[in-house]
Amino acid sequence: MKSKINWILKNLHLFISLSIVVPTAIIYGSPSILTKYLNIQVNTVDFSNMLKAIMCLYLGISIVWILGIWKTQYWKIATQLNILFMLTLAIGRVLSMSMDGFPTGGYIFGIIAEFVLGFYSIFQFKKYSRNE
Repeated sequence: MKSKINWILKNLHLFISLSIVVPTAIIYGSPSILTKYLNIQVNTVDFSNMLKAIMCLYLGISIVWILGIWKTQYWKIATQLNILFMLTLAIGRVLSMSMDGFPTGGYIFGIIAEFVLGFYSIFQFKKYSRNE
């Protein structure tokens, strides 16, 4: 029982990231959902194409996280990717907020969640890399 709890705790950052990123990917790839819930109008094929590419990028990164959860030899790379993914998204949002203004509440939540997950992933990486 204790080893299962340790396994969950070790992978918690990846589980949380998956639970946020996979639905976000699907939302980004679904123009009708974007229009309805996020004040984003998809009115060109190029914009739709860009959003589908982002959707697949998010899903591809999620596959690496899943590999990191189930195959211990991929845990470090999955965690490093999580750090890079979350912190670069957060930094991009900070850059946009400083240049473009404040976005809607969902994106404000996003920046907070990305910073928290990025720094939590650094903590996890340091904690569990030391033990191996």
